Amino acid sequence: MTDVTARRRGRRRRTESADTRDRILAVAREEFSERGYEQTSVRGIAKAAGVDSALVHHYFGTKEKVFEAAIEVALAPALTGRDVALAGPADTVGERLTRMFFGLWENPVTRTPLLAIVRSAVTNDTAAAVFRRLVSVQLLLRIAGELDAPDAELRAELAAAQLVGIAMLRYVIKVEPLASAEVEAIIARVAPVVQGHLTSP
Repeated sequence: MTDVTARRRGRRRRTESADTRDRILAVAREEFSERGYEQTSVRGIAKAAGVDSALVHHYFGTKEKVFEAAIEVALAPALTGRDVALAGPADTVGERLTRMFFGLWENPVTRTPLLAIVRSAVTNDTAAAVFRRLVSVQLLLRIAGELDAPDAELRAELAAAQLVGIAMLRYVIKVEPLASAEVEAIIARVAPVVQGHLTSP
């Protein structure tokens, strides 16, 4: 066997490995979305992905780690939007963050995994800890780091609480009339409050 052949086979194995990992992760996101954290098992994820449970453990370890990997993928659009929102003038950051946040929730593609994350986090302590860790490190601390104001971390958390609380009422609990209100009307009312949390004296 030539070196070229060996390298080609090595690349193919690595590609197949990445494909398998991606397939497991995609299935895991669906399972967590449909069943929540507590009702989802590594065995169930493996069965749905057409692999052995040992392979799920090989790639991710525990169910907590699978959930964390699934959250990271689901949060990717939020992290990208966060960077865009923070790149502009400080006096309009509240509107940009609010618009980015509700844009994710209004899009069915991104809303489904977000619903799974929130539902899991409010019903399971392990899922809540994973969610809290990722949000704190990747979202809130990043926002706080861009604020030229005292108590930056508290300000970022208050802004996040404002947005997440509204999302819970609108998309999870579906309280009326908030659930059916026009999103632009919500943004118009909420953005100044978020701006105040972030930049007011």
